[in-house]
Amino acid sequence: MISFDTPFLVSVLQIVWIDLLLSGDNAVVIALACRALPPDQRRVGMLLGAGTAVLLRIVFALAITWLLAVPFLRVVGGLLLLWIAVKLALGEDEEAHQVDGGTSLWRAVRTIAVADAVMSLDNVVAIAAAARGHVALFVFGLLLSIPLIVVGATLIARLLQAVPAIVWAGAALLGWIAGEMIVTDPMVARQVGDLRHAATLGAATGAVLVIGVAALLARQRPRTAGGSQRA
Repeated sequence: MISFDTPFLVSVLQIVWIDLLLSGDNAVVIALACRALPPDQRRVGMLLGAGTAVLLRIVFALAITWLLAVPFLRVVGGLLLLWIAVKLALGEDEEAHQVDGGTSLWRAVRTIAVADAVMSLDNVVAIAAAARGHVALFVFGLLLSIPLIVVGATLIARLLQAVPAIVWAGAALLGWIAGEMIVTDPMVARQVGDLRHAATLGAATGAVLVIGVAALLARQRPRTAGGSQRA
C-alpha cells in the first residue's frame, strides 16, 4: 500500500525534477534524428524513439548493478555518443530520406536507440536513487519520461526547422554529455585523481571535438561528392 507521507511526496517531486532535466537529452537526440522526416513519419519516429528510451531504461534498471561494475563502460558509451553527435550534425539522415522515406524512418529510430542506450544509464541511476527502493515510484519516473520526451522532441524539432543552425548546438550538447561520461567513468576517475573540474573539462573537450570533427567532415563532403561524380 502506498503511503503519501512527506518523504514519499518529496521523492515524487525529485523524480519529476530529474525527468524534466534528463529527458531533454533524449529529446534532443530524437529531434535531430527525425528532423528530415516527413511530418507523418516524424511523429511515428518520435513515438518509437520515446518508447525505445523508456524500454531501455527498464532493461538497465534490471541490470543496473552489473552494468555499473563493468569497467570502462562509460568510456565506450561516451566514444559512441561522440560519433553519433558528429553524424547528427552532418545530417546523414537527411541524405537517407532523399533516397527512401521508409528506410530513413528506421535509420532514425536506430540512431535514437543507440544514443538512448548510451544516455539512459545515468537517467536510471538518478531515478532509482530518488525512488529510494520504492518500485511504484521508480515505475512512475519511467512512465513520466514518455510524455516529457515526446513533447520536448516535438518542440525542439519545430525549433530546428525554424533555425537549422541549432543542429550544431544540439550536436555540441551530445558531445558535452559524451565527454562528461568518459571522464566520470570509475576507471578514468581513478587516474584523474583530485584534478578539479575534470568533468567540466572533459565535457567541454567533447563538445569542441564534435563541432571540430563535424566541421572538418562537412568541408570535405563536397570534394568527396565531386570525386565520385568524376569517377
